[in-house]
Amino acid sequence: CGEHRVYYRCPCGGHTDPVGESKEVPVNLAEELEKARKVLGERSIPPKLKGEKELRSKDMCPEPLEKGILRRKHEIYVNKDGTVRFDLTDVPLTHFRPREIGLSVEKALELGYDHDVYDRPLTDPEQLCELKVQDIVPSNSCGDFMVRVADFIDDLLERFYELPRHYNAQRKEDIIGHLAIGLAPHTSGGILCRIIGFTKASVCFGHPFFHAAKRRNADGDEDSVVLLLDGLLNFSRSYLPDSRGGLMDAPLVLALRLDPNEVDKEAQNIDVHWEYPLEFYRAGVEFRHPRDIQSKMDLVADRIKSLLQYEGFGFTHDTHDIAEGPDESAYKTLETMMDKMTAQLELAKRIRAVDEGDVVHRVITKHFLPDLIGNLKSFSGQKFRCTKCGESYRRVPLCGHCYCGNKLNLTVYEASVKKYLEVTSRIGRDYGVSEYTQQRIRLIEKSITSIFGEQMDNSPPSLDSYDEGGGEQPLEFPDDPDEEPVVWDKGLPEKRRKQPISLESFSEE
Repeated sequence: CGEHRVYYRCPCGGHTDPVGESKEVPVNLAEELEKARKVLGERSIPPKLKGEKELRSKDMCPEPLEKGILRRKHEIYVNKDGTVRFDLTDVPLTHFRPREIGLSVEKALELGYDHDVYDRPLTDPEQLCELKVQDIVPSNSCGDFMVRVADFIDDLLERFYELPRHYNAQRKEDIIGHLAIGLAPHTSGGILCRIIGFTKASVCFGHPFFHAAKRRNADGDEDSVVLLLDGLLNFSRSYLPDSRGGLMDAPLVLALRLDPNEVDKEAQNIDVHWEYPLEFYRAGVEFRHPRDIQSKMDLVADRIKSLLQYEGFGFTHDTHDIAEGPDESAYKTLETMMDKMTAQLELAKRIRAVDEGDVVHRVITKHFLPDLIGNLKSFSGQKFRCTKCGESYRRVPLCGHCYCGNKLNLTVYEASVKKYLEVTSRIGRDYGVSEYTQQRIRLIEKSITSIFGEQMDNSPPSLDSYDEGGGEQPLEFPDDPDEEPVVWDKGLPEKRRKQPISLESFSEE
């Protein structure tokens, strides 16, 4: 119809497209929410419904309010690209028993698992099956969450798009067999996968090829799972921020078929013997180079582009249950960084093949010191934010507070700068790292002490105690919040207030 509208859909039934530069338009939010409620047929708007403070995409495209209402109803949370995700720790898996993942024999047959690894027809949940490369086994908690996501998608299809419901899921077992998207942080490509069961462990079991296809090295990283229909319905590039890195961590492309020849070479260096040959053990005793016996080992790399690149893998040690180990990573259960490091180093001491001193050196130089230096730099160049109106300042105004009259707070706190300092100093001293590394630690300690002093203050710092020397320099500010603040531009015409100082400000006028 040619009319200019704020939303993606025009009352005439047509679809709108972005035209020209974006501009501010007044919107009656209460009225729009009421319209969305009526479209969905909801009796009321859910409480504590939250949204974005501002649109940050290039075309300033808003998402339909109906989607936000339904997400709040089902208690799920949205990502910046419009999708709903569940994060899980990656663990590689090549074989399973249907009993281990809560999969019935009937459902296994339906999913294509009709024979076990010994080529016998599948009739018992205790038979051993080989995992297909794009099948995954997420945690029980992920399954329960995905039921809520599926219910949200069904409501969206039925009430907003006026289409039939798709999942009709009442429990997590109803999600088995449905497709999903695997996505790693800092990447822009997802990989298609299928959920075939669930585990009590807080992990996502998947084939080494699957994890490698997400550009991961298979073990210990944390990635996301997205229901496929959620990605197809709700993902939009139009929602992504128009800034550096805005396109990262979003499924801009989706790989449908996993090609082992295209994954990281690390996943191709897996040996798939059912038992190691005697030459392997003899070479180990003689400390020979691995390539000397590579021809004796059955490696995945030697199967690429053959019929056996996807199946026929073996393993050397069996287990009663793939989730017999800890249900949750110790990194989540241990509270402080000192607890985490102590546990890691205690384990390193018990393993003869590990040099705990080298572990400490690597952790300090590759993780702790770069973080300490980076956080200290961020503290020195931080902005200051008003706790009332949210305005931020690159430099503190001469009046000492926000132009709205409220006080300003730091955006980077002392605790975030010093969080690794104690553990770095202690393990560096206890494990005898090199003198050069210890000097680096002492230098960063000196820099931090020069700003904050010796004692650790856990309370959020304020501008009253912030100066370059680290000592407290109290400033005189009005105590009465209703009292008119003393501002540097008092007495100037309104149009000249709150302007940066320039040479023109000192003209004879």
